[in-house]
This record gives sequence, C-alpha cells and structure tokens, in this order.
Amino acid sequence: MASDDMILDILVENGKITDEQIEKAKAEVGVRASTVIGVLVVLGALHEKELVSFLADYFSMEGIEVADHTIEPEVLDLVPAVFARDNMIMPVRFGAGVLTIAMTNPMDVDTIDNLTVELGRNEKTADLQIETLVAGPVDIQNALDLYYRGQQLASAVEDASEDDYDQALKGIGDMVQGDEGDEVPIIRFVSAVISQAYHLRASDIHIEPLEKRVRIRYRIDGVLIEMESPPKRLQGPIISRIKIMSGMNMAERRVPQDGRIKFAVDQITLDLRVSALPGTHGESVVMRILDKSSLMLGLEELGFLKEDEMIFRRLIDLPNGVLLVTGPTGSGKTTTLYGCLNFLNKPDVKLVTVEEPVEYMLPGVNQVQVNNEIHFGFPEALRAILRQAPNIIMVGEIRDQITAEIATQASLTGHLVFSTLHTNDAPSAVTRLVDMGVKPFLVATSIIGVMGQRLVRTVCPECKTEYVPDEKTIHALGLEQDYIDSHKWTHGAGCDNCGGKGYKGRKGIFEIMAISDEIRHLIYQSVSSNEIRDAARKIGMKTLREDGLKKAELGITTLEEILRVTVTDAG
Repeated sequence: MASDDMILDILVENGKITDEQIEKAKAEVGVRASTVIGVLVVLGALHEKELVSFLADYFSMEGIEVADHTIEPEVLDLVPAVFARDNMIMPVRFGAGVLTIAMTNPMDVDTIDNLTVELGRNEKTADLQIETLVAGPVDIQNALDLYYRGQQLASAVEDASEDDYDQALKGIGDMVQGDEGDEVPIIRFVSAVISQAYHLRASDIHIEPLEKRVRIRYRIDGVLIEMESPPKRLQGPIISRIKIMSGMNMAERRVPQDGRIKFAVDQITLDLRVSALPGTHGESVVMRILDKSSLMLGLEELGFLKEDEMIFRRLIDLPNGVLLVTGPTGSGKTTTLYGCLNFLNKPDVKLVTVEEPVEYMLPGVNQVQVNNEIHFGFPEALRAILRQAPNIIMVGEIRDQITAEIATQASLTGHLVFSTLHTNDAPSAVTRLVDMGVKPFLVATSIIGVMGQRLVRTVCPECKTEYVPDEKTIHALGLEQDYIDSHKWTHGAGCDNCGGKGYKGRKGIFEIMAISDEIRHLIYQSVSSNEIRDAARKIGMKTLREDGLKKAELGITTLEEILRVTVTDAG
C-alpha cells in the first residue's frame, strides 16, 4: 500500500522502527497480517496503542480503539464490505450528515477520495461528509473480521440455493479451512459465529432450532443476548458442521452427544466444550467457550472484600478439612476452586483433582478425569487418589453419598478437600450432606467451612454515573429510605464500551460460613438449615444479599443487579 510507505517513513524518521524491521515485515505480509504496519504490530516491533497515540499526535487528530465500540448495522451498510477490506478502513459512527471512519493513515487522500466516489454512487449517501480517526491496523482488521465477515457470510448464506448446501455437505468432512475463497459458506458462517462470540466476551453460544427459525444467542456477562438468525433451511448444515468440528457422530440425531472444538481467533486458540441435545424441532447445540484467563485469578480478582478474603484465606490455609463452594450452575464455583488451587500450588505441596470432565490443564497439578462408561466414577477415583498421598484434593462435585463419605473421611485422615455442591446458600450444604446419608457426626467433624456464591454484573467504568434507585427495587429489597439517602448509588448509563448495557464484566458475591463449635453442635443435632443460618449470622456471617448491598454501596454493581441475583434470599 502506498499509504503504508508514508507512515513507515514517518516512523523511521522518528526512531520508532528501523529499515531492517521494515524489510523483515514485508516478507511476512499476507502471512502475519495484510499490511506491513500490521505485521510490525504482530511481530512486536510496534506497540499498537503507542502507534495510535503517536500518529494521532503527529497529525493532530483523534485516535480510537475500534474494539471498544459497538458499530451499528446502519453504519456498516454505508461502506461496502469489499471497499472496507481492500482499503483497510472501518466505519465507526454516523450522524448529522457525517460518516466517521477509522484508518491507520488518516491523511490517505486517495482512499478518502475513492470513498467519496463510492458513496456518490448512492443517492442516500452522495452528500455525506467524511471524518477520519487514527486506529491501529490489527484493531481495524479485527473489526473488519468481526463485523463485515459476519455480514458477508450472512448474505452469502441467505443467497445460496439448497443445491449449494447439498453439494457442500457432500465434501464437508474433507474440507480444511484455507483462504476465504476456499471455504464453503457454511464453514465460514460457523467460524464467524464463534469469532463474534469471542470478540463480544460471550461465555456460551446457543444454537436453538425453533418451529420456523433457528435462534442464535450469546451469553454475555451471564445474560442471553439474541443475535440475527440464519434461515431455517440452513439448520441441518450448521449443526452438521459443528458436529464435525467437535468430533461427534454426524449421522446420530437421536441421543445427546458431547464434543470439543479447538478454534483459532486473533492468534489465540480457543477451547470450546460442545453439547448437542435432540429436541422437537431438531438438535439444540450449546458451545461453552472455556476462558483460560480465569484460571490464574488471585483471590482479590474473584471479588472478595478485605474482611471476607481474610476469612477465606484462613480456611484454605488449614491443613485438613472439607471446604465446600455452593451455588447454582454458572455461579462461578469452578473458577473459585481453580483460584484456590492456583493460590496453594507450591513445589512442596501435592495437589490432585478429580473432575468430569477436566476442562482446563493446570501446571503442577495432577488431574484425573472420571469415566462412567468404564465404571471409573468419583468414588473410584477418590479411593485411588488417596493412595497417591496428596496434600490437597479437589473433587469437581459431590453428587452422592459414597463420594461425600469418602471426601469427609479423607479430610479426617489429614487431607484438605475442596468440592462443590448444588445448594442455594451456605447453611443448606450441611443439611444436604446429611440428607444424602452422611452421618451428622462425620459432617460436623470434617467440614471447616461453606461458601455460597453468585456472579453479579459490574458497572461499566466508562459510563458510570450516579442515579437514584427506583422505589420498586428499594421495596423489593426491603430497604429503608434513610439507608438509600445516606449513600451514593451508581449505574452505567450505557456506552459503546459496554454495548449500551451499562454493565461490563462480573464479580462474585459471597456468604462465608466458617464452622464454629456452636454450629458443629447444631449439626450433631440434625437441626434445620434455618437454625444453622441464624447461628452463623450471630457470629458474623454476611448473607449473599448483604455482601451484594455492600458492593452496590461501593459502586461495583447496582441494586437492580443484586435484586436479580438474590431474589430468593430473604436477606
């Protein structure tokens, strides 16, 4: 690109790069990135944010990070996908007759003139003014892949005939992704769905066949967001492509199947756990994007307030006992357990886990996966693990009496055991174990603590602003007006950074019940969970709602979010 040369000269003159680096980058164009500057960023010769800041200052213009903005479909429609890709530009906003585009060289007059000509072909866009912003080449490329690729594929999928897909499916098993022109539309479409989910920070992709359409939804920060749906006639090819990618039996549609996908996006390899479930209108597929970055979280990043962190640290520093983490599916229990293992993983400690399945590989930890088909379940795995003389054991989930009894007995023989249990709160965990058939004295002597948890969405830092909570929320939470008036409350007004939702990311809210002598005495007597809760409250346990309210006071989340997540908690 001629526009590349101008920028490269400026960078060399200002000592940002050398001629040798440029020559090396030119040899990698088309392999590492589509432009020389893009290759320099990918190779690490240039830091993209510093590049944008430097060029913005040099040209006295505004810089932008496109990834932090949500671009509306009507803005994308103004610039043809082919033109945007060929010229490495990205439309970012439109208003008052002005189209704002992001490009690495905002002084590239030829590209701006060509865009003016392109817009002039349409009466609706002929009179638009063009404003330019400085953006990094990799940032622009990612945005093009995220927005235009999905748009092009949706268009290609919509326009294709039934014969196209019948023909495509005949050889789909032999296809290998190569250049865009070598991929059949269905392969490209499925790839675009996964790529978009990753860029939008989704944890799950749901593909659900309905009577007259196929619904695609992403779970972002714990909430399902519906995306544009493909035509119903493409349901079969889409599901078949996913089943091939995940190693499932494509011909089997009568029974549930599980699989895994490794998928590369932005030079990162994603690991996806895939589940296919037969339904009335076809197979429903859910792809869980396994986020390995959560494995290395410290206790602070999990969301503990200082006091709770001290209590929790004290529990996991004990030499033996059972520590349970409770909550419904999707409440972050596994992330918390991995955070504990990461904190305790030292050369002088042997850690062993038994999981179904092993989702993440932890360096320095011995991980065992159960396999019920060969009668190697949690009980069998636990018995074998105890012969390995571990210091710390993590059991993915306590599901039955045998597993519970082995775990509690292991703690009495000097092991520290972590596990999860599906209960709504911490006090219910001990009564659940008794209900499973574990003797009360075994529960009382082995359990050192139980932590109930949920995940709440956190307020977007970019659009955080003060607000007055509505009366309906205040009443539902049972709060006094004096309490509301004595604090400042914040929420997200909605911006490009959070996609207009007002929330970005999630943190945990917790109730930590350390087992005291009084609580042990109550467990011996097989009392109800309500009596155990009352005793725990007297010695300082905060409920989930109380911990949530404290975090709302601190501006971490909102009262509405606390109500949503703790609707069954009386406080």
